[in-house]
Amino acid sequence: MASKFAVFIDRDGTICFDKHYLSEPDGLTLIPTVAEGIRRLNEARLPVIVVTNQSGIGRGYFTEETLARIHNRLNQMLAEHSARIDDIFFCPHLPNGGCDCRKPAPGMLLQAKNKHGFDLSKSYVIGDRMMDVEMAHRVKAIGVLVPEPGDQYSVDKEMAGSKDKPDFRAKDFVEAVDWILSRIHPKSL
Repeated sequence: MASKFAVFIDRDGTICFDKHYLSEPDGLTLIPTVAEGIRRLNEARLPVIVVTNQSGIGRGYFTEETLARIHNRLNQMLAEHSARIDDIFFCPHLPNGGCDCRKPAPGMLLQAKNKHGFDLSKSYVIGDRMMDVEMAHRVKAIGVLVPEPGDQYSVDKEMAGSKDKPDFRAKDFVEAVDWILSRIHPKSL
């Protein structure tokens, strides 16, 4: 990984369609434009790190081994488009578990910082929910909101009820990546 900062990406609703406790690799469906966007981040030599709440583990719906199989399938699907994820961090805890890693808490970002040495204040977080933006802002990262296709209404409602605002709201994943790359490498676009 060549960069001192990273692009952190939420999984469900941002990379793949949210299947509500996805528990089988075959249920994984990439959102259109995501593989292209991740490939472009890879080509720009920016680390791509997934951060995902996975309370289905804490609820007993699936195991960490199942989650590893799902993530292997995700990596295979992205590789078919010459794209890759550099690392994955997940929170297996229940929403009321009191952990420091469940979004919007910044624990997964801090774990990535400790492991890879990223400067979080120069990093980006792309997600489909305001909790992703809030997590970003808790560590002074830049929060990019990309609603899951067909979920504009829920996101608009979340934004109206939040005192926090995204640094950028994109219509799709590629627009989010274009915005990030224009801020990092404006002459290369």
